[in-house]
Amino acid sequence: MTESVEPLVIDVVSDVVCPWCYLGKKRLEQAVAAEGGAVAIRWRPYQLDPTIPPGGMERRAYLKNKFGDDARLHSVHERLRALGAPLGIAFAFDRIERAPNTFDAHRLIRWASVTGAQDAVVDRLFALYFEQGRDIGDRNLLLDVGRQCGMDVDVVGKLYSDDADIEEVRAEIEQARKMGVTGVPFFVFASRFGVPGAQEVEVLETAIGQARKALAGIEAA
Repeated sequence: MTESVEPLVIDVVSDVVCPWCYLGKKRLEQAVAAEGGAVAIRWRPYQLDPTIPPGGMERRAYLKNKFGDDARLHSVHERLRALGAPLGIAFAFDRIERAPNTFDAHRLIRWASVTGAQDAVVDRLFALYFEQGRDIGDRNLLLDVGRQCGMDVDVVGKLYSDDADIEEVRAEIEQARKMGVTGVPFFVFASRFGVPGAQEVEVLETAIGQARKALAGIEAA
């Protein structure tokens, strides 16, 4: 009888309005496919700017206040478009009108773990925001995302109306900060070591291999 192999757990601390996190997700997918072993990816919440009001803000004014220099922002966007294209990401920054508060999106991602839909929900939120310019702080849109990803929309709606998991998501975000996470994405392999930033595919593939070796060494000890 062949022994079952437990998947390697990869926690990804991320925010769905972070373009580098979108790049990191696609690069992680390629690394996992190249490495070939079983993995379980868990998406963990982080807010780049928790001070954005629940209804969001007009994005152009928000970015002007944050970056000031339009030329600098244009340069960053051009670089992101160039990096995203080979990964199948069609960044459309000009379509984004609202800078949303992502707290409710993180609650949806948390609930999606129950049905195994986390990855699908995260992918859909990234695509909606960065490629279609949709407001992913809008609960109606979030309910629609849940429906599209196979979640029970009536259950999700009740969880929102009941203020479910607000403290739990806040606690996870605070835990990430206590771990020293100051930027995202941040990858944690096998709960043992972390890799910051949207690293190249080869770096993530190497990290996966190192995590497997570390686990094998611990189990053999």
